[in-house]
Amino acid sequence: MHETTALLIELGAVILALGILGRLAGRVGFSAIPLYLLAGLAFGHGGLLPLQASEEFIATGAEIGVILLLLLLGLEYSASELVSNLKTQYPSGIVDFVLNAVPGAAAALILGWGPVAAVALAGVTWISSSGVIAKVLGDLGRLGNRETPVILGVLVIEDLAMAVYLPLLTALLAGLSLAGGSLTLLISLGTVGAVLYLALRHGRLISRAVSSDNPEMLLLVVLGLTVLVAGVAQELQVSAAVGAFLVGIALSGEVAEGAHNLLAPLRDLFAAVFFVFFGLNTDPAAIPPVLVPALILATITTLTKIGTGWYAAKRAGVRTAGRWRTGGTLVARGEFSIVIAGLAVGVEPRIGPLATAYVLILVILGPLAARWTEPLARRLTRKPAPAAPAPAAAAAVPASPDAGAASPVAEPPATEANDAAPSHT
Repeated sequence: MHETTALLIELGAVILALGILGRLAGRVGFSAIPLYLLAGLAFGHGGLLPLQASEEFIATGAEIGVILLLLLLGLEYSASELVSNLKTQYPSGIVDFVLNAVPGAAAALILGWGPVAAVALAGVTWISSSGVIAKVLGDLGRLGNRETPVILGVLVIEDLAMAVYLPLLTALLAGLSLAGGSLTLLISLGTVGAVLYLALRHGRLISRAVSSDNPEMLLLVVLGLTVLVAGVAQELQVSAAVGAFLVGIALSGEVAEGAHNLLAPLRDLFAAVFFVFFGLNTDPAAIPPVLVPALILATITTLTKIGTGWYAAKRAGVRTAGRWRTGGTLVARGEFSIVIAGLAVGVEPRIGPLATAYVLILVILGPLAARWTEPLARRLTRKPAPAAPAPAAAAAVPASPDAGAASPVAEPPATEANDAAPSHT
């Protein structure tokens, strides 16, 4: 068969399979990410039907998928919102890092994978999935809840932290010296600072220069600018994903909204290709040996994420039920964990299978935790009702002229105000 013909057949079959899996996940009410990972395992080396002709094309599509994921995430926030979140939520961000990065680093060291793998696995367990969590909040009708701004604040801090973490990890994986790694980090911090400054001071000018009433022109300019900046960032030893994220932050207003609407379908397509590509590079036979460590790590970091959400919501004045909902919603891991593991597999190949199993577990458990953490916590912490006093003997009760009247009913104890109501304060 001609090489181009084989490429078209394989690529068409993969995209069709992804569409069917995505529709199935939508009907069940879960994220499609675990199904995409499983599809990659099935089509990859050691899978049921290994791909041959389209593997290189899918690898390029996966790179574009990461860039689009981060670009559209950046389009969700303005520079002023990011700065405001940093000022108010940074204590929660520190608690989030300590509680959730330390278990991953400790697991890598216990498994004997070395310090570089420990830094990588710390990132895998640290970062929640913005994409999965945003979908869960919409599906559960919680976008107007009192705790939702707290959840988004934690996610924003994690995303910003990636601008420091990813270049540092890239430098470590490349084997750069302390001086080289420090230079890379300084370049990254300088770039982030410069983009935030330009976005704060001159965001309207940047958006005006990119703006166009023609959707085709807007799509080409935004996509071309993003890929160009991502490539330059990669050349400067700064993550291409961070470069795309910064482009998204720099755009605002109608330009950001229009670009988001135009690029969202492309993001969904290439993000699916990215998850498939990660599965392609993971041998299914390598997952069973790491399944027990993945389950242990998933259990520990589920509890630590719930603790993170509780602390962040408590600082914001959210009541008890909302604190539990915040923690349960933050459990899901996804795209960033896979991105980090994809960077690290060249140094420690065993991170790939462990990260795949770990994300599969938590991307399935995440929506369940968001839905059931608060009801389960309420049931477990409910105090038993006090025993009613024994009724007095009937003969000891004096007769009353109103004996036939109904006795007044005791008022039920006051309950906590409904946290689910939107806050207008």
